[in-house]
Amino acid sequence: MHTHRVRIGGVERDLQVVNVGAVSVALLNLLGDTELTEAAAAELASRIPPEVETLVTPEVKAVPLAHAISVRSGIPYVVARKTEKPYMVGAVKKTVVSITTGRPQELVIDGADIERLRARRVAIVDDVVSTGGTLQGLRDLLTEVGAYVVATLAVFTEGADRPDVIALGHLPLFPATSRA
Repeated sequence: MHTHRVRIGGVERDLQVVNVGAVSVALLNLLGDTELTEAAAAELASRIPPEVETLVTPEVKAVPLAHAISVRSGIPYVVARKTEKPYMVGAVKKTVVSITTGRPQELVIDGADIERLRARRVAIVDDVVSTGGTLQGLRDLLTEVGAYVVATLAVFTEGADRPDVIALGHLPLFPATSRA
């Protein structure tokens, strides 16, 4: 198994390198890794621009990160869901393609959350920003509901340089490996 070592604060992890089509990526999974999530949240919370009023995160892997940042900063957060739920009223959605899914998926903001976003300065919180497909779709969705995206926070960027993202580090892309 090929891995890539990362360090956040005092926490180190060996991320498994996995194929995602034409390339391989070091897979960051914060779900269930409380120590790494807390370390990343502490670092990112200290880098939030002062004008940010609300955090927004795509479902699922970055939700614990947004929660931990919210606890530290006192800034509320909203989750952009990946499916529209029956209880949602007046939801707004956008179709995006992420490098890790490789197929179209939806981002949905519940109508109940729109008032928490309208005319607010928001920061998007994500685990990894790579091609920017999810990020751009979320920015477009937030603009549509009247929010002003003033920052993007991520644990890592990946692939091309992303000077538009406040990140703790950068992950390289790896050549795709053949599957046995």
